[in-house]
Amino acid sequence: MVDIAHRAAVKSASASDATAPRARNLSDPEPLVPLASVEVGQWQALSAQAIEPNGYYLPPWVLAVSATARGRTGAMALRALSPSAQLIGLLPVVSLWRAWKIPLPALVSAHPYGTLCSPLLDRDTASEAATRLLDQARDAGAHTLILRDVALDGAAMKSLTAILSRDGLKPRVLSSYVRASLDATQDGDALLREALGTKKLKELRRQRHRLEEHGPVTFEVARTPDAVKAALETFLRLEAGGWKGKRGTALIQHAGDATFIRRAAAALAETGQCEIISLRAGETPIAAGIVLRHRDRAFFFKLGIDERFARYSPGVQLTVELTRHLCADPAITSADSTASVDHPMINPIWRGRFAIGDVLIPLRRNDAMAALIHAALVARNAALDIARRALHLLRR
Repeated sequence: MVDIAHRAAVKSASASDATAPRARNLSDPEPLVPLASVEVGQWQALSAQAIEPNGYYLPPWVLAVSATARGRTGAMALRALSPSAQLIGLLPVVSLWRAWKIPLPALVSAHPYGTLCSPLLDRDTASEAATRLLDQARDAGAHTLILRDVALDGAAMKSLTAILSRDGLKPRVLSSYVRASLDATQDGDALLREALGTKKLKELRRQRHRLEEHGPVTFEVARTPDAVKAALETFLRLEAGGWKGKRGTALIQHAGDATFIRRAAAALAETGQCEIISLRAGETPIAAGIVLRHRDRAFFFKLGIDERFARYSPGVQLTVELTRHLCADPAITSADSTASVDHPMINPIWRGRFAIGDVLIPLRRNDAMAALIHAALVARNAALDIARRALHLLRR
């Protein structure tokens, strides 16, 4: 079991507290289990029934992350089980110490590389699933549950908030931002005209004509496992050849990260949940990206470009083609950019917005330990903000 307090003393909750840990009997499931021990068939069934899509918590993806990805291995799982022992809720977690080196009794959603940690809740039993996940966190000894990068207005967060309200508790948003999303139910070309305007589209067409001097420009989508494996290697080379390679953060530069993405992409391609998109000028790949699919939502994971063609805006050209591709697919109704706040490339193209944030969920009423955890996280965020501002000033 994860040492959630990292050997810190854990203050016992009052026996009169209605949200104190329940008395457990021998037939109760363990509150925390290794992520790799979760039965994959049940996990896949839960994913198909999830109240809110999250491509980064699909089993092939997060299991590959937890197995080898740099700094993300060894996650545990909070599980919600029905009376018939069916998996109805799942949240990968790590200790607060593991997440941020704070030795207090809290659990934190495990970061799955993509910036989305909304838990999987069965849509037919979402309230029961949310209740049981919170109970499992209490049974594990946690005083708070911290969800990183959760969709603040998403169905999963709404279910958790409703259960907390019933128990006299309220989540606290630690930080938040809005990021770009795509309404894929619209006509792609009409959406692009509205988002970019005539002048920008004309400039992109001019750049594409210039690209054609290097050979016919083609947009390709790799879907089959073999095609995805081959296209992934092209993406990895492009990413490593750009600014991420210069910073040392490209996936292929770290053995564990390279193993994770190769394993995850191949496994998800088997079920049609991973595509590699690419743009070529003749035989030369100039941009490529990884797209995950979960139910009716797509997730734009990463983008790599050949910087020798930077003057032709290859990343924008690829994203424009991806927009048309997703809007033409009746199975997809929306796409999450999984991009940072105010992303300069995708924000002008995908004009939808939704709120993402870090949320602290107290697990007991009137809990001094929860207040201490909240104060520690507020202080950490303030220190990080000061450091970011100082770095910005130094770079000016």
